[in-house]
Amino acid sequence: MKSSLVILYHRQPYDEVIENGKTFYRDKKSPNGIVPTLRSFFNSVDKGTWIAWRQVSKKEQSSFQERVQVEQEGSNYSVLRIPLSPNQVKEFYHITSKEAFWPILHSFPYHFTSESSEWENFKEINRLFAEAACKEAADDALIWVHDYNLWLAPKYIREMKPNARIAFFHHTPFPSVDVFNILPWREEIVSSLLCCDVVGFHIPRYAENFVNVTRSLLPVEVLERQPVQGHFTTSGTALAEPEMVTKLGYNGQEVTIDAFPVGTNPDYIASVLATPEAQKKYEEIKEELHGRKLIIAAGRIDYVKGNQEMLEAFGRLLERRPELHGKVNFLVSCVSAAAGMRVYKTTQNKIEQLVGQINGKFARLDWTPIILFTQPIPFTDLLAYYKAADICWTTPLRDGLNLVAKEYISAHKDESGVLILSEFVGAAVELPQALLTNPYSVTRMDTAIDRALEMPEDEQKERIEAMYKTVSTYDVKYWGDRLLKVFGNIPTK
Repeated sequence: MKSSLVILYHRQPYDEVIENGKTFYRDKKSPNGIVPTLRSFFNSVDKGTWIAWRQVSKKEQSSFQERVQVEQEGSNYSVLRIPLSPNQVKEFYHITSKEAFWPILHSFPYHFTSESSEWENFKEINRLFAEAACKEAADDALIWVHDYNLWLAPKYIREMKPNARIAFFHHTPFPSVDVFNILPWREEIVSSLLCCDVVGFHIPRYAENFVNVTRSLLPVEVLERQPVQGHFTTSGTALAEPEMVTKLGYNGQEVTIDAFPVGTNPDYIASVLATPEAQKKYEEIKEELHGRKLIIAAGRIDYVKGNQEMLEAFGRLLERRPELHGKVNFLVSCVSAAAGMRVYKTTQNKIEQLVGQINGKFARLDWTPIILFTQPIPFTDLLAYYKAADICWTTPLRDGLNLVAKEYISAHKDESGVLILSEFVGAAVELPQALLTNPYSVTRMDTAIDRALEMPEDEQKERIEAMYKTVSTYDVKYWGDRLLKVFGNIPTK
């Protein structure tokens, strides 16, 4: 029996754990719930397939299990794993995706390199995904492709299965036309995405950037343009957009363009925080603080995340405001990149040096200003830290959406707290009640942290309440329901 829903995503929908020589497949624990939400789409189909890649060594090849059958209550789907050698993974993911595409997507062209990129390998892996999808999909199936790692899969799918219904969701930013067009492979990428029935982005600005790229390269026709509606801010901040193209025509294909940001799962976050384990951790944190204010920043080591600018701003804060010494802690969860991600090594060194310099200058026997974690904090503990934090400081230089902001708000329902948010993250056009700041500006960063520390509690609660209303309304379930509605409008060919 063929599948009526096929999802192509670089991640497997579970954690693969080996215990006592046996392999177990366990649910991923994630506050934003993207993977569980994607899995939930299989509940409404008779049969589904999730296609992902897995690194397989020569030794593992003979015993590699290509398909894993997942039998969960209410759903029936299998995971088809495409085996990639360590060298294929390095060239596909660590080099081409992260050294060529990532800096362009995040508008850092001076980090871009095409010389070391393995474009032929990238094409081959995308072709393998497309072949697997076409093999699995029923004639009227929906094939849903995720993110820039699989940019070329729609083209190969359309060639092999001309009547397929294809949807694509872009999880990262999509840059302006002058930045994107630096890519030598720009026409191949864009013409592949125009093979889709639906192309979705987090926010209208990214959708408009994509449309502008297509118009610069190909003879596309704008079929429909509409004012931006819903909860998006349409003016007054860096990524605001008042209107967007919603339908394009190209080569006989009508392409729906849409913007629907991924949400988090506030109810799940609340349920975790209500557990005895989380409550105990929260109480331990508050006791260890001894009345000091806690600022938290959570993310991973990446030059686009603005960690260096944020740490420098904290150093300036301690320099100009000695009355805060001993009264504030800055917890920075900055998870190290996976082995082989050479592009981030310099960034990690800079972060560690900055933390050392600031702590070395201001620490006392009874107080260390910055606590740095470079290993992942257990999920329950992280939520307890969010709840205990007076301020969440999340100011990437560029970010597709930034779910940390939404997780922090979810953890502060009916409570005080301050969110400092970069204008250059997708969530900024959803959350105008945050303290929006420009991480490229020393003055604005300094002003934002000062305002956060001095904000009256009633104002904090008023802002949190307004943001929580947005986060709880446009949650991950809303995202999923919106996708199902958009997909439902794709005609069977």
